[in-house]
Amino acid sequence: MDCVRSLHTSASSSPSSSQFLRHKQFRFLHNHLQCRRSVAALGRRTNFRPLHHKSNNLRILCGVGVSPPQSTEEQKETKMKSKSKSGRDKVWLNIRLDHQVAFGESVAVLGSSKELGSWKKKVPLNWTESGWVCKLEFKGGESVEYKFVTVGADKSMLWEGGDNRVLKLPNGGSFGMVCHWNAIGENVDLFPLDKEDGVEYKGSSVAQTATTAASSPDVETSPFVGQWKGNAISFMRSNEHRDRESGRNWDTSGLEGLSLKLVEGDRNARNWWQKLEVVRDILLESSQSEERLDALINSSIYLKWINTGQIPCFEGGGHHRPNRHAEISRVIFRELERISCRKDTSPQELLVIRKIHPCLPSFKAEFTASVPLTRIRDIAHRNDIPHDLKQEIKHTIQNKLHRNAGPEDLVATEAMLARITKNPGQYSEAFVEQFKIFHHELKDFFNAGSLAEQLESIKESIDDKGRSALTLFLECKKGLDASAESSKVLGSDLLFKTMQSLSALREIIAKGLESGLRNDASDAAIAMRQKWRLCEIGLEDYSFILLSRFANELEAMGGAHWLAQDVKSKDVSSWNDPLGALIVGVHQLRLSGWKPEECAAIQNELLAWKARGLSETEASEDGKTIWGLRHKATLDRARRLTEEYSEALLQIFPQNVQVLGKAFGIPENSVRTYAEAEIRAGVIFQVSKLCTLLLKAVRTTIGSQGWDVIVPGAAMGTLVQVERIVPGSIPSTVEGPVVLVVNKADGDEEVTAAGSNIVGVVLLQELPHLSHLGVRARQEKVVFVTCEDDDKVADIQKLKGKYVRLEASSSSVDIYPSSENSNGTFAVKNVSSDVAPKVESRGTPDPSWSAAKTPESNQGVSAGGVLLLADAEARNSGAKAAACGRLASLAAASDKVFSDQGVPASFNVPAGAVIPFGSMELALEQSKSMESFRSFLNKIETLKPESGELDQVCGQLQELISSLQPSKDIIDRIAKIFPGNARLIVRSSANVEDLAGMSAAGLYDSIPNVSVSNPTVFANSISKVWASLYTRRAVLSRRVAGVPQKDATMAILVQEMLSPDLSFVLHTVSPTDQDHNLVEAEIASGLGETLASGTRGTPWRISSGKFDGNVRTLAFANFSEELLGAGPADGEVIHLTVDYSKKPLTVDPVFRRQLGQRLGAVGFFLEQKFGCPQDVEGCVVGKDIFIVQTRPQPL
Repeated sequence: MDCVRSLHTSASSSPSSSQFLRHKQFRFLHNHLQCRRSVAALGRRTNFRPLHHKSNNLRILCGVGVSPPQSTEEQKETKMKSKSKSGRDKVWLNIRLDHQVAFGESVAVLGSSKELGSWKKKVPLNWTESGWVCKLEFKGGESVEYKFVTVGADKSMLWEGGDNRVLKLPNGGSFGMVCHWNAIGENVDLFPLDKEDGVEYKGSSVAQTATTAASSPDVETSPFVGQWKGNAISFMRSNEHRDRESGRNWDTSGLEGLSLKLVEGDRNARNWWQKLEVVRDILLESSQSEERLDALINSSIYLKWINTGQIPCFEGGGHHRPNRHAEISRVIFRELERISCRKDTSPQELLVIRKIHPCLPSFKAEFTASVPLTRIRDIAHRNDIPHDLKQEIKHTIQNKLHRNAGPEDLVATEAMLARITKNPGQYSEAFVEQFKIFHHELKDFFNAGSLAEQLESIKESIDDKGRSALTLFLECKKGLDASAESSKVLGSDLLFKTMQSLSALREIIAKGLESGLRNDASDAAIAMRQKWRLCEIGLEDYSFILLSRFANELEAMGGAHWLAQDVKSKDVSSWNDPLGALIVGVHQLRLSGWKPEECAAIQNELLAWKARGLSETEASEDGKTIWGLRHKATLDRARRLTEEYSEALLQIFPQNVQVLGKAFGIPENSVRTYAEAEIRAGVIFQVSKLCTLLLKAVRTTIGSQGWDVIVPGAAMGTLVQVERIVPGSIPSTVEGPVVLVVNKADGDEEVTAAGSNIVGVVLLQELPHLSHLGVRARQEKVVFVTCEDDDKVADIQKLKGKYVRLEASSSSVDIYPSSENSNGTFAVKNVSSDVAPKVESRGTPDPSWSAAKTPESNQGVSAGGVLLLADAEARNSGAKAAACGRLASLAAASDKVFSDQGVPASFNVPAGAVIPFGSMELALEQSKSMESFRSFLNKIETLKPESGELDQVCGQLQELISSLQPSKDIIDRIAKIFPGNARLIVRSSANVEDLAGMSAAGLYDSIPNVSVSNPTVFANSISKVWASLYTRRAVLSRRVAGVPQKDATMAILVQEMLSPDLSFVLHTVSPTDQDHNLVEAEIASGLGETLASGTRGTPWRISSGKFDGNVRTLAFANFSEELLGAGPADGEVIHLTVDYSKKPLTVDPVFRRQLGQRLGAVGFFLEQKFGCPQDVEGCVVGKDIFIVQTRPQPL
């Protein structure tokens, strides 16, 4: 299969593809990414020309071939070489710094010459697993000074220590050099390279000599040499294998479980087949246990290190021909296929399994035969080759292969092939031809054939439709290769035809693999299935090349700026190709099994927006803005998909790689860069690049700077970065006010519970404005913004540890260094006020909660223990239930109310009932648990959160309350109020929530989708809501507000559960700019928990004028899932993937305007009736609007 991993993924000054494969001995030029399979066509010279365009609506022109396009630097280099063919006055220098840095950091070089930036402008190096590389052109005979720098994620620079490096350049020619970080005084040797191709004139290792075989147009190489990191293989004329083994050490300290078993197994497994047996045993023994994912991860890492030579294979004594390896491989393959087809297999497991398959040898019939691969024996005994050569073939390849085959045998074979083909005519044609045939057979055994070879091997096993698709793809690929040979520059039609034919073929193969492997499948069928699987993986790999080339070409065309300019001129035809490429990339992820439903939805949306085009207007709104917002929503969703994939890899590999790397003695660089290489080497990386570029263009189109203001204002404090908003996350050494930079949030956090000195938050992900976290931040008067622009995030991170000022308004956000106030105080300024009030001190009880004190006994409980919703009052049922009761009475009057535009303010309220205050205490008394309850209550009042004791006591208290059962009378009364088959939602209504100064939004639980027809589940849901009064977060929240724990109590609001099409949250004063003339709505598909919980994503965001009825779309929704209360009434909900190309609120501007006006009318009506701005929750069912809750809006 194609060696897609040898291509760098960014637009870099990399050599052409022919240089990558023809001359791999200059390792850092070719090994930009770990190879998994070789590219057939890359063995021939490939040239690329720059793109050209004459008008904004011109299609993208792409140089064709299968390697990355030339960057601007390469184009300059080509021109310079054509001007100075002799090269006597120019020096071309390939630089490699043998050094690795932390994930997110990079390396650059600066120096005294213009080519090195004249000490002013850093020259970036490109990442490879072997170090950081670049290729530069200098004037011959010069002497230059230079140094390397590490560039941090925040763009800060760390210089090498000591004096400047000095290099005296030759008068002309091409050279390579290898440097080491901070080794300022090292002697750097310049080794000569072929000026055109980067060929080193001399070299002794097999890894160097093998790849010159690729200079012969009919010789194709495997990836093993390109990715080989083991010892150089020398040709032997006697059996010296055991004499050449070096000692190995295994560090098992701290190991346990599967890791220990793997390392101990390797200690006793000298050769490849024994190591394969170790993997087989681990997978089989863990297949039915919770350790299955760990077993797959460890096996994947282990096999990769074996195939790259970092874990060496040695002779083990005895004779075990390759058929032994093949039989073990078949067992492993069957187990992997069995796991892949299980319904409980996770996306992470599928991801790892795909990385194991290419590391297994073939088990075709010719390799399971008793004496496989016999051609090499005949070759080693030919009479038309020199005796010494015969001995080297016999002892280096034949004997070794037939005793203990291993990956090193293919490396040795390719080295020998390079040697015998270097000088045509030196050896007999018959001998060379036979050796090439053997090389082809050995590649087949190692499953290292080119993609074309692999596809040809399955051609006879697929149906006519599949065969046609296969033929079309190979023709397209051949066309790309041919155009590369002729240096022809074509339009993007051929490239996209190749992408589309690849997708069609891969889909057919993937469909054929869906059926699973039958238990009675023949050995031949299993072997063919392996070929199908490897072809499917190889097609994914090849799509990486096409997408990489396209992304680089798009950058060369002008990238985001070019695309944004076209939208500005209202011509979006130039977007067709980039969107088409992104669709192809997402489709590849879908076929790989990574969240296929999510991928399908993103594909459908992109196809729909591409077909829809750009309108002058949509309803009364600007068409260009709506076009941009709609694309932004889907592109954000696609980028989120790539982030989740990267996060999965970073959760899967680093820790396991670290543990195993230490145990096996793997070089630190390989350990540190393992996960990064896996991310950069996959299609996901190209999808991410395209998303980032397109989002940048979209933001320019809609005038977004990458900021989103949740709570406006100004704040000053020390900038501190944390992973999440949790108590104890702020270092104890930080004193005074803090501006927090937060990587992730769930949406249920409470800012000041993490620290009363937090005055501002910058969240590095999207968040619904009206989520619980947003509402609480507004109530706590904490300035809150989100940022999604990578450049701005990098600028913010430069300010870590400094005292800064954060200013946020509806029009702009700014953060910059500031001098700390001399008196140590700080201010938070609300943009709607000319006065800058100081942040309130914490620990002072909010007066609004005192009106609903806990009853001293259960005197608030009515007969039967249940109140009708109309009878609910704040003193016995809490403010939430009381507000719902009032809403029910207002609903009848709303039918007669209309806005100035004649839009009705009518709404309904779901039926409800209340289990009032005192019911929980009564259940405690009846279970004789009151004394234990009071003891726990006293403890949580004073325990410190840092000690861990608070968590323990809160857990015990929740366990106690969750064990309570409401009385049978309560269940019976509820059953009489609601129909027996009614689906209900059990909600909190505490005396410390939904108050003017204490919303406690989302702090307490709600249990949806229950029914009195299942009294056990219903009773348990009541107990769970009671218990949510004492979560760690709730306890700390009350402590911050100054509310004694003993004074908090919980009523239960039971309401009929609706099956909404849409759920919404309204704020009757715009939360971003405090405009009292606007009602702002956030809307999600399905149940409202998506909005309230802060699920990653963006809701529909609409503003509606209270007096003019003007509706403005602020954002389109891109939540991945909607929640539905279907299925059994067991307290659970169904999660369904959302396709917004089918949602009227996204595609129908008239519906969007009408709904916006109705919500505006309802919100304004409620604001007038309750006498203050309102935070309203509700839903849309068919044509009806239901209001389920309203509370005072924090301002």
